[in-house]
This record gives sequence, C-alpha cells and structure tokens, in this order.
Amino acid sequence: MPKGIHIVGLGPGLPGLLTVEADRLLRAAGEIYVRTSRHPTVGALPPSATVHSFDDVYQQHERFEQVYEEIAARVVQLGQRTEGVVYAVPGHPLVGEASVQRVLALAEARDIPLCIVEGLSFVEPTCSLLSLDPLHGLQIADAMELALLHYPPFNPDAPVLLGQLYSRSLASDVKLVLMALYPDDHAVTLVHGAGTAEAALSPVRLYELDRLEEIDHLTSLYVPPLAQAGSVQAFQEVVGRLRAPGGCPWDREQTHLSLRPYLLEEAYEVLDALDREDTAALKEELGDLLLQILLHTQVAIEDGEFRMSDVVAHIVTKLKRRHPHVFGQLQVSGSDEVLVNWEHIKRQEKQHKREKGALAAVPRSMPALARAESLQRRVARLGFDWPDVEGAWGKVEEEWQELRRAGTEEERHRELGDLLFALVSLAGWLDVDAECALREAASRFAEHFAALEHQAEAQGQDLGELTPAEWLELWAQSKGKSG
Repeated sequence: MPKGIHIVGLGPGLPGLLTVEADRLLRAAGEIYVRTSRHPTVGALPPSATVHSFDDVYQQHERFEQVYEEIAARVVQLGQRTEGVVYAVPGHPLVGEASVQRVLALAEARDIPLCIVEGLSFVEPTCSLLSLDPLHGLQIADAMELALLHYPPFNPDAPVLLGQLYSRSLASDVKLVLMALYPDDHAVTLVHGAGTAEAALSPVRLYELDRLEEIDHLTSLYVPPLAQAGSVQAFQEVVGRLRAPGGCPWDREQTHLSLRPYLLEEAYEVLDALDREDTAALKEELGDLLLQILLHTQVAIEDGEFRMSDVVAHIVTKLKRRHPHVFGQLQVSGSDEVLVNWEHIKRQEKQHKREKGALAAVPRSMPALARAESLQRRVARLGFDWPDVEGAWGKVEEEWQELRRAGTEEERHRELGDLLFALVSLAGWLDVDAECALREAASRFAEHFAALEHQAEAQGQDLGELTPAEWLELWAQSKGKSG
C-alpha cells in the first residue's frame, strides 16, 4: 500500500453497503484505524487486519472540537510512517466528518499524500426510507451546529435533513431553534439507523422531538416543508413575478419615488397595530410593510442598483460592528454604556461618509415630534443635556411664559415650537416616548368624541346647537362611557 493517508468511508451501517473500492482496500490493509468502534460495519471488518479505534479520545476531552483535533493529529502522524495509515469513518468521509476536514488541512500543510475512498453516506438510505429525491430542494445540516444558533438557516418551503442528532439533550436544543421558524406542532420524522437492519421511522410533532428514548448516534431528523409558503424567498419570487413582463400593470409602473407614500402609510399602520396591542393585526401589517421593502429591492434589482443579499449583508455587518460587546471582546456595564459606544462607533463610520455632524443622519422628512425626539436623544448621548430633570422642567416653564408674552404671530409661532421642543426634552427625562404618548392621546380624544356624538344622538341633541356648558357636560359623560 502506498505511503500516506487513506480515508475510507464505511457506509451507513450494513457491511453490504461498502463500496467495492472500500472493501478491496480494507481487505488489503494490515491495520485499520477507525474513528469510533460504535458503527455496525466495524464488526465486519476483515479479521486479518488489526483494528484500532479512537474511542479513548472521547473520554479525554469535554468538547468535540478537541476530540477531532487530537484524532486528526494522530492520523496525520500515522500517515507519515513508511506504511502510511488507513483511517475508516462512518458513512462518506466528506459528509458530517469533522475529523476528516482537519486531516485534510494538516495533510495539505505537510504535503502528505492523501486519498479519499468514498462510501455511502446516511443521506441515500434516508432518502430511500422517506421516498425523497434530494434534488428537489433537500437541505442537509448538522444537528450539533444548528443547536448553537438562535434561528434556523433554512428555507422552510423546502425539506430539511438534520444528521447526527445523537441524544435527547441535543434534540431538545434543536427543537427550540426549529420552533423559531416552524409551528410547535409541525409534523417531523425521526430516522433511526438508516442503512442498517434496524432502520425505522418515528413520526412526531416538533414539540415532542426530545421525548423519545430511541434517539442515539444513528438518529437523524427529517423536517418537511411548511404547508404554505413561509419564506422570504417565496415572497421575493411573488414580487418578482408581479413586476415581470405579463405581471401586474400597476406594480410594473412603480418606481422608488412613486412607492414612497405607501412605505410611510404601511409604517403608520404597523404603529397603529402596536398601539392597539393587536398581534393579529400586527402580523398582517408587518407583512404589508415587508412588501414595500421587497418592492423597493425588486426595483433596485431590475435597475442594477443592489440585491436583497446586499441589503442583508450591509445591515448584518453594521449590527455586528455596532455590538462589539456581543460579537467582540468589549465589556460594558449596562445599556447606558451601550448607547455611548453606539454613538462613538457611528461617529467613526461617518468619517468615511460625506455627511458630517452628529445630527446629519436624522431625516428631515420624519414627523416633527419624532424628529425632535431623535435629535435630543442623539445629543444627550454626547453629553449635551440638562444635569437633572429640574432643568427640563425649568425650560418648559420658561418657554411657556415666553409663549404667553408673545405679541406677534411670528413670535407665537416660534415660541410654541420652542415649548413643544422643551416638552419633548422633558418627556425624555420622564422616560416617556413623546410620539407614542401624543398618538395615544389623539386616539383617546377620538374615542371620547365618538362617545360624545353617540351620547348627543341618544339625547336628541344637535351638536351644532350646543352651548359651551352643554359641550362640557357631554364631554364629561363621554369620558365616563369610553373609559
């Protein structure tokens, strides 16, 4: 046998599923090193070969990364011998075998000859059990890697196969991640021992995933697509179809500029759903708002400006850059320090842009009250603020008196603006969102006035003929009825 490293795939379990090449090499080998003896084919290896396993390494380390690093180092060391080494792993050497990837890197760095002898992976017998064609969008992932995430990196409109779901504890972690994308009662299937004589399927609901005792090192999980399209990709395809030749004439006519009022309208409808704490409406309105985002993106794609991947890449990069206390090594004491760091990072970013000044990025097109809040928040983070709430109260009193003394229309206009701006500052000190507070006050007024109208109608009163005293009485009655 030539010098170097021969990595052999043992297949999914049944000795009969070994490839002819793998069987020939194993029969010719004087000794075989297996990653683990916990594989059905190991017991059927040629009796003429001395079989060594790396099972002892698993007992020496707490993390799989450390296990695979040591196994790879040993394999490479063995491969430098005159007789080389035969390293046998479950399935296919390049499917779910972290130790093999490390061996490949080390062998390349040391210029050690290496040969991959392919084997059947767990994927093919699993597809046979489930009657799946993997070319129909099957997504394959490692359950251990998924368990480390907070959101599944899958298209829920296509099937998913998760390998190496080796324990109930891991199944519990995987279940929680999947529930961020799929319904709790989504029908999934546990696949046991694919490619072995004990192959079996266990259909369960997602919330039941970690309740079965039979989960072991030969278990994988099949997650079928959602019953209805639920991916952003499907949404973008619908929008692309609307804008394509033969699509909707109205949608095809839209531009970035013509879509502006709809973006603003949908944003306000989202705010209204939030104010009413109506989660059903919020779900619908967020979809309408997302439609505007996808429409603008589709226009940009057609005009060669940017793609959705560019939009996502930009915001992901920005969020990671602005959260070094999460994605880096920076330590913070609390949210106040986070905001200070945020402004510092943004100032550094602006050095590479044409816009200058701490307030340059606040859009002039924002509603006046919201813009005033944004301006004051930004300068407060820089330290430009009253030393305490009494300063804010004092400024409100000062502006109130100046408004009362204003003699001309121009003075009243200016002083009223200053008073409103001072009230926004006071709202910040009182930890009140001025925009939300005013919006809620307007809603309460509308509700009270509607109750007043009903009260007047019930009493046979004409609103146009009411005296000031009657208005006040009806108003008091309406407030009592509307809460």
